[in-house]
Amino acid sequence: MIPKFKNTQLMDEVFTHRSYLNEAGKGTQSNERLEFLGDSILSFIVSSYIFRNYPNLKEGELTNLRSVLTNTQTLYRISKDLGIGKYLKLSKGEEESGGRESVTILADTLEALIGGLYMDQGIDKAYDFVEEILLKNIDNIMKIEELKDPKSRLQEIIQEKHKISPTYKILKEEGPDHLKLYTVGVYLSDKLLATGTGRSKQEAEKGAAKIALEGFKVDSRSEK
Repeated sequence: MIPKFKNTQLMDEVFTHRSYLNEAGKGTQSNERLEFLGDSILSFIVSSYIFRNYPNLKEGELTNLRSVLTNTQTLYRISKDLGIGKYLKLSKGEEESGGRESVTILADTLEALIGGLYMDQGIDKAYDFVEEILLKNIDNIMKIEELKDPKSRLQEIIQEKHKISPTYKILKEEGPDHLKLYTVGVYLSDKLLATGTGRSKQEAEKGAAKIALEGFKVDSRSEK
């Protein structure tokens, strides 16, 4: 359930996509600033929770778990469950192009909602909300993600964000035919995202995709 805000103007801002501004006139704010804040608040809450509740995980494992819990696909699924799409304020063009079902828009709006709730009622309310919609369902989320191989997950994220597919290139082959070691790079256009190694091309591609996934959320935020 979407929480009620004390500040109704702030809640209105949460659901205002930037495309709506040209039609809304002066004085209307999009949710981009709240999304920026919510991204950090969500990362803090999730990091704090998994640090306390998974004492045996190492730093790299904690980073991977946080990435799964806060990636675009996870936030999109939660947004769909909450019905966030029906509250969005979009331009006519964005509406006609399916903006209410957009993976990126819905995921970003959930972050804006978390940022708005923090501004409206403080960190405790934001924590309670994230715990209810996300942290209580960690096991189910992990099962969903584990059903997909790294190449499939990377494909989904890049396709939604950039409207193109990643490409894989063999960078190096070492060793005799019966014991070859392949090094493969995964690319976004001409940009190398990560490299992976394996005894088969498929294994090396999966390794490259897995490494790319670990840094993709940070990389995508830095582009904004």
